[in-house]
Amino acid sequence: MTMLLQNEDTIIALATPQGIGAIGVIRLSGKEAISLCNEVFYGKDLLKQPSHTIHFGTIRDEDKVLDEVLVSLFIAPSSFTKENVVEISCHGSNYVIRQIIQLLIRKGARPAKPGEFTKRAFMNGQFDLAQAEAVADLINADSEASHQAALNQMRGGFSEEIKRLREELVHFASMIELELDFGEEDVEFASREDLKELVNKLLIVINGLIKSFDLGNVIKNGVPTVIAGKPNAGKSTLLNALLNEEKAIVSDIAGTTRDFIEDEVIIGGVAFRFIDTAGLRETTDTIEAIGVERTQAKMKQASLIIYLFDLSELDVVEMNQEINRLENTGVPFLKLGNKLDKVDESLVEELQKQHPDMLFLSAKENEQVEKLKERILELVNLDKFKRGDTVVTNIRHYDSLLQTRNSLMDVINGIDNQVTNDFVAMDIRQALHYLGEITGEITTDDLLANIFSKFCIGK
Repeated sequence: MTMLLQNEDTIIALATPQGIGAIGVIRLSGKEAISLCNEVFYGKDLLKQPSHTIHFGTIRDEDKVLDEVLVSLFIAPSSFTKENVVEISCHGSNYVIRQIIQLLIRKGARPAKPGEFTKRAFMNGQFDLAQAEAVADLINADSEASHQAALNQMRGGFSEEIKRLREELVHFASMIELELDFGEEDVEFASREDLKELVNKLLIVINGLIKSFDLGNVIKNGVPTVIAGKPNAGKSTLLNALLNEEKAIVSDIAGTTRDFIEDEVIIGGVAFRFIDTAGLRETTDTIEAIGVERTQAKMKQASLIIYLFDLSELDVVEMNQEINRLENTGVPFLKLGNKLDKVDESLVEELQKQHPDMLFLSAKENEQVEKLKERILELVNLDKFKRGDTVVTNIRHYDSLLQTRNSLMDVINGIDNQVTNDFVAMDIRQALHYLGEITGEITTDDLLANIFSKFCIGK
């Protein structure tokens, strides 16, 4: 899709983070970007320089030198936005940056809106909407897995899959639309059995994409992992060992943690959000009771529970009852025997016979903590992602796929119930509409405004 903007205005924004740094990069995009910059740049004549070149000089406000800079030129259509783009690398002083931006605004540029550079790139056909959204995901990626997922989407892997599905459906849609034109002649250009076979094939692919969202959500947002157990089982000590810092208060007094403490650790390129919770027990302490309730709520919301058992004060019958309760939550959990340094080997051997998947460690002595990290990573199924399959990470795309599936199911039901061609055509058009929403072939101003408003100003 190429819809070249008719905008004559040139936009400007700081492309680097706010705050003092070694350099700041100011970006301009628009028809007059190079000529505006040329008015205040003293060095080479920028209007005579080729694209993708960098030039040293000074930025001046009349006779006043604001800074020594490097100016990078990207001449349309060979730029991110497919417009003329200038990037001014200046010293990272807030004062200098502000002076240069204000000078160029006085010369005719206007401040860019959030995501406006990427929006122009999309509108000018640089990439589709799914790829544009991946730009924001790439900027916000804080782990190897989320970075790779965003990069794959930005390069068009997901978009290609959606476009292929849409193209296959468009062919049949056009045949059925043609039948409507010859309605009185009772002709069939599109075999209903072939259409049904195609829709079933598409549903297999779409169901796979929908199912991948659970994994994609984990990759993008991290794995919420609750550390739970009875008071004084060593939950806070374990959190500190995983973080390699004294994040949580550790005490021999049971019930020290009244609320939850949360922090993030990257394991094997995946972000895990570990949540240290209040100990689970019956209590008459009002504050502690609130903490216990919050722990139970967090456990229900978690993607993974690490449940600690205190080996030094273990009641095996009570432990088995607790494991049964955990199994009923439906949340994946890891059984962890803590305080290995305080018990005999015979107890560990006995427990291993009963629970071969139980892991034993000493959080205080940092013993077997690395083994725990390996086990945690095993419980997060990243095999599909590592094979390079398409993974859905965006809730908007997920919702559109659900709507597409519903429309395709309506097509199947319509064929089975021998409904008229106009109803079948309507359901196919609906499916095409929802697929088109993902890549931006179908858009509204409100949709675009909502998506790009979440971008940073300079992107």
